[in-house]
Amino acid sequence: MRRRRSTDELETVVSVDLTSRTRQTSDRTGHSTGHSTDHSTGERTTSPGSRRGLARRDRRRLARQDRSAAHLAELHHIELLLTQAAAVVSSGWVQHGWFAVTDERGAARVLTAHDLHALEGRPVTGACLVGAVVHAAGGPPSVQSQLVQRALDLTWHTLHEDAHRPVHWCPAPPVRAAHVRDLTRWNDQRSRTADEVTALLEATASSAARQAAGVRAGVC
Repeated sequence: MRRRRSTDELETVVSVDLTSRTRQTSDRTGHSTGHSTDHSTGERTTSPGSRRGLARRDRRRLARQDRSAAHLAELHHIELLLTQAAAVVSSGWVQHGWFAVTDERGAARVLTAHDLHALEGRPVTGACLVGAVVHAAGGPPSVQSQLVQRALDLTWHTLHEDAHRPVHWCPAPPVRAAHVRDLTRWNDQRSRTADEVTALLEATASSAARQAAGVRAGVC
């Protein structure tokens, strides 16, 4: 005849069974969230894999912040550069050349890309659209700088693209060269005026400010 379990024995069996189920549930929950419980201390711990995931997310977040800060600084410099370029054109504007200088006899001379060596030691009295941007950045040695190239990228975008379309900041070299030629042809059109060139540079400076606002808002 089977002996009936006492009340104490049943309570022990139930207690052990509930404890086992609770540990299994806790282990499953800890595995899914990257946390587990140290049963000896009762403290929750983070698994190595979860810590690595958090570190990667932190690195990505910091990298995004660094990129945004660098882009904001660049847009600020572009805005200042284009504002200065507009002032250059307001002081003197030329067509079919990059710069205007005064020669030894006091006569005005327009310099093209082929005789920029004559610019050395002479004050610039005028510039075309592209030449004004280059001059505001420090002159011909700065023509290949990223600041000048991206200022011209934004100028082309302001002239030819819808203001709401994203700016293509890094076009292929042949595309960028074609854009510079477009700006030069626009500057040299017979009906063009200095006021129109100044207005384009001022509009592009305002576009740089809008781009910066978009970066701060997380739009650009």
